[in-house]
Amino acid sequence: MDTTARRHKPSALGWAAFLAMSVGGLWGASLAHAQTDEIQVYNAEIAAPGVFNLTLHDNDTPDGVKTPAFPGAIVSNQSLNGVPEWAYGVAPWMEAGLYLPLYSLPAKGGVQIDGFKLRALFVEPDAAKQSFFYGINFEFSFNSKHWEPYTYTSEIRPIIGWRFGKVDLIVNPILDNTWTGVSKLTFAPESRVAYNFSPTWALAVEEYDEFGPLRRFDQGGQQQHEVFGVIDFNGKPLNVELGAGFGLTSTTDHCTLKLILSKDL
Repeated sequence: MDTTARRHKPSALGWAAFLAMSVGGLWGASLAHAQTDEIQVYNAEIAAPGVFNLTLHDNDTPDGVKTPAFPGAIVSNQSLNGVPEWAYGVAPWMEAGLYLPLYSLPAKGGVQIDGFKLRALFVEPDAAKQSFFYGINFEFSFNSKHWEPYTYTSEIRPIIGWRFGKVDLIVNPILDNTWTGVSKLTFAPESRVAYNFSPTWALAVEEYDEFGPLRRFDQGGQQQHEVFGVIDFNGKPLNVELGAGFGLTSTTDHCTLKLILSKDL
């Protein structure tokens, strides 16, 4: 997801936005405060057409919430979650992705398989070269019972970003859902401010939030808010993103470590 796309003639974002409204209108539900396999703010950069990319996500929670998010859920405290993300550049404005397998290693017990996800990402081409860039991502998930309280979930992730010299500002105002009504869509925005020291090195602050269902946000103490400090290396032989996050509410993991490794194949 970190390689530069090529320029195109027509943009597919118009019908992609229509699909987003259609999906949002038909599906949606409030999600429990479950764990996640991917802690990343999307920047609208995709694999070039015909290129395969592999990204490895791993998240460790040395100090997390000690009670399950729902009956039968994995306890996040001292657990490790991760997934290989297989991506393919379909067009200068589209990338397809497969997350398989999602896995967890809880503090008690062996490795557990959590399910898989499909992804379709539509973006403005050459996002890495634009001062203003945008896109939209759709994910469709099949979940194990210990990972999510719903077998099928999906995500609508708009991507909006600006570059001011060496500074990047990116927002992903995500809507999570379980296909049971638009009023129950969960608002879970992500944001990132980064300073690029060079084309290969950057420091960033990221925030990951979950406010609750659109019809009525959760009370402040029941919301999830987590702030990460992140360092990025975008070079050879691998792109590396390393970060440490700290929860701001009692329902958020107190400390989470993330490592993302990415390479074109």
